[in-house]
Amino acid sequence: MALSEFLQELDALKSDASQRFEEASTQEGLESARVEFMGAKQGKLKATQKQMGTVDKADKPMAGKKLNEVKSAIDSAFEAAQSRLQAGAGGGADSAKGPRFDVTVPGATVQLGRLHPITQTIEELKDIMGRLGFSVVEGPEIEDVWHNFEALNISPEHPARDPLDNFYIGLAQATNNEPRLLRSQTSTVQIRVMEKTKPPIRIISLGRVYRPDEVDATHYPMFHQMEGLLIDQRVTMSDLKSVLRLFATSYLGGDVHIRFRPSFFPFTEPSVEADYYWDGRWVEFGGAGMVDPAVLTAVGYDPEQVTGFAFGLGIERLCMMRHNIRDIRHLFNNDTRFLSQF
Repeated sequence: MALSEFLQELDALKSDASQRFEEASTQEGLESARVEFMGAKQGKLKATQKQMGTVDKADKPMAGKKLNEVKSAIDSAFEAAQSRLQAGAGGGADSAKGPRFDVTVPGATVQLGRLHPITQTIEELKDIMGRLGFSVVEGPEIEDVWHNFEALNISPEHPARDPLDNFYIGLAQATNNEPRLLRSQTSTVQIRVMEKTKPPIRIISLGRVYRPDEVDATHYPMFHQMEGLLIDQRVTMSDLKSVLRLFATSYLGGDVHIRFRPSFFPFTEPSVEADYYWDGRWVEFGGAGMVDPAVLTAVGYDPEQVTGFAFGLGIERLCMMRHNIRDIRHLFNNDTRFLSQF
């Protein structure tokens, strides 16, 4: 496009816009004119601006200067028309109707948002474990069978792999047609980290996990876990107990009591269940244990050279006990009356 033609088009656009704004007699009419000429997507000014690309390179500085002048003129014309209509609505012949609003009335209270109680809990857990030397890592929520089961020493016949106990979501063509699923535990992240990292490792992973549990006061099909892993030379069960005790006293208070009960998990040996004494009763804290040598072998570690421990804690359970919440569903109902308490 020639420069002269572009400049003529800009002059015509400024004239048309100014005339329409001056003729507008209502706010609705002015808004319609504003959209026509100043609309962000299909306004005439936007369309004309796009034609800058067709102007010769040597003429672009002058064309750009003129475009800015026209834009400023159109903005000023719109603001003048807006002020004219607002002044007319507040006085003159229509003054008997009274002002549009009473400036002496206190304004509406602005409701500020805040972090969800689960998010608050996650941030506090990160801080506590960070002071114990653990780094935060993340992993995908959609997993394959290897990371969710096989590398964790969960055999094909194990009931934990039952389709009724997992959210399988179809076949992944890139992994030999093996099914994918929503991860049922954050232990998958420790496998991914160990596959790519040489010992020593001291990590935690916090995130969502999914299991088709029936919804009630203590169960939900989606919840959050914190997985901890420490791999190094000469790591023992006493190290695991010490870390969990330090964590419990940091989060729940120095007077909390914790106990360990023998248990079984495919990916740890020996395994324990940790409970803490709260409000006159023992409450399940989470599962833990020494990383099974089969898991270490699966990720390429030598069980004769390194050992380690892992633990998994339910974040909702920690949050509910801290804040005396009796029903997990409150955390997911998005009721601002409930959430505003935290």
